[in-house]
Amino acid sequence: MTDLSLPLLTRAATWDGVRAGFRWPAPFRSTQSAQAARFNIAEAVCGRWARSNPDKPALIHLDRHLNPAKWSHGALWDVSGRLAAAFAEHGLRRGDRVALILPQSPEALLTHLACWRLGAVTVPLFTLFGEDGLRYRMADSGCVFAVTDADDMPKLDAIRADLPALRRIFRVDGPGDGALGLLEEAERASKAPPTADTTFEDPAFISYTSGTTGPPKGALHGHSVLLGHMPGFEAHHDFAPHDGSLFWTPADWAWMGGLCNLLLPALAFGSPVLSHRMARFDAEGACWIMAKEEVRRAFLPPTALKLMRGAKPPAELGVRLASVGSAGEALGAGLLDWGQGALGLTINEFFGQTEANLVLTNAASVFAPKPGSAGRSAPGHEVCIIDAEGRRLPPGEAGEIAVAAPNPTMFLRYWNLPEKTAEKYVADPADGALRLRTGDVGHIDEEGHVFFSSRADDVITTSGYRVGPSEVEDCLTGHPEVAMAGVIGVPDPVRTEVIRAFVVTAPGAAPDRAKLEAALIARVRERLSPHLAPRRVEVVDALPMTATGKIMRRELKRRVQAEEQGG
Repeated sequence: MTDLSLPLLTRAATWDGVRAGFRWPAPFRSTQSAQAARFNIAEAVCGRWARSNPDKPALIHLDRHLNPAKWSHGALWDVSGRLAAAFAEHGLRRGDRVALILPQSPEALLTHLACWRLGAVTVPLFTLFGEDGLRYRMADSGCVFAVTDADDMPKLDAIRADLPALRRIFRVDGPGDGALGLLEEAERASKAPPTADTTFEDPAFISYTSGTTGPPKGALHGHSVLLGHMPGFEAHHDFAPHDGSLFWTPADWAWMGGLCNLLLPALAFGSPVLSHRMARFDAEGACWIMAKEEVRRAFLPPTALKLMRGAKPPAELGVRLASVGSAGEALGAGLLDWGQGALGLTINEFFGQTEANLVLTNAASVFAPKPGSAGRSAPGHEVCIIDAEGRRLPPGEAGEIAVAAPNPTMFLRYWNLPEKTAEKYVADPADGALRLRTGDVGHIDEEGHVFFSSRADDVITTSGYRVGPSEVEDCLTGHPEVAMAGVIGVPDPVRTEVIRAFVVTAPGAAPDRAKLEAALIARVRERLSPHLAPRRVEVVDALPMTATGKIMRRELKRRVQAEEQGG
């Protein structure tokens, strides 16, 4: 296996100096070498530490009663190896997909490690997804195994008949209801199999992302994704993520933010990670946990920071953080100022998306962040602004934010969607340079700071989640009294945007509007997920449409804006 020698960055007096001194590990410097070199995420984040220092702390898990359970790298490697053997005995093969419907927990990490040791592909899924949200993603990816708990088992029972590929369900809290006990099967398993000789470009996991048209798309990532995150991770944690500090994020590991912005990079550095399921984010509760467990480095999405700003000062609760990274929404000058006063540090904002994450970063110990900027190109990455044809634009001109390809943090492809994969890339007509289109509009200044201004599509950003309106609209129109639905995001001071829906009732329907609104909100919460539920549903006579029958969501936004302005 290729040795992941860390750190990758060398501190310099200027950011240009840091970037100039950076080199990817030799095997990734050419496509041919990357295809041949052996690299496995499980080995990089756990296996090598288990051999060199098996007692090294890896995970501290707080249960719902806040009782701690500590896991060393040696223990994680031993149990995940036996779990890999159990999965293999039940027929899991290289390339098979395994759904993880679990919160932050040792079992979630163990399942990832076991699957990657076999060369299988994990599909992390948010526990708040309802039956429809799970059904689509599990059917689309063809999951053959699912790992869940008793709380989420009823949702799987309800959709199991619609998932012909699903052969086994494992439950973390013991066997029952047609499921096998996860750790019980590991305990009975034979010796751990050898770690799969995966390459940088072999599949590791599928992360589903939302867009404005069609259902969610599965972004397939290779084992190189860990390597791709390391430069930006090191930079926004002040070049010191290897000092033994305890890391934590309230972001769920089912999303790229929790999994790749914190869990995997921290473990790769040999730094311990705190895991804890928060049913919903509570600012003072989060501060109490960080103080009690002595968390020193964190990834805190802007919504979490906004809620903390409105609660008791963190320092009064004993919080002592050394570095904080944040992404998902723009921080703004207000949160930056609050962080300096309340946390005693500069919050380092960074930028990425499911398909190409952590490509921009701030590094306050080297350069001063500019309010409103998501940062500068992270070492090893090149971010620029392009026009509609893919031409690179000069500083100051607005256009689409794009990322130079190929790139180790970039997805391999959309699952089963080759045409959508092709649409994500564009070649510069001037020199043929290939870039990934982010769909986000912004500009870059003379020093390389990138400023986000708007989305090129209608994706909604709410509490750090990117929500595609199509999935919510489909759920709403599944109600027998709804003929059409249009979904938009409207500005919110805490969550960036909240979801608002407009519906046209079916012919002949004359519902009680208040009851219908409550029923539709409940429907989305239960069938998709609470984070996808509209805050408000308005019944309208008609929706603005294009000549080809597409909903004009921008017109809906203009209507809302006019209402708020009294027009």
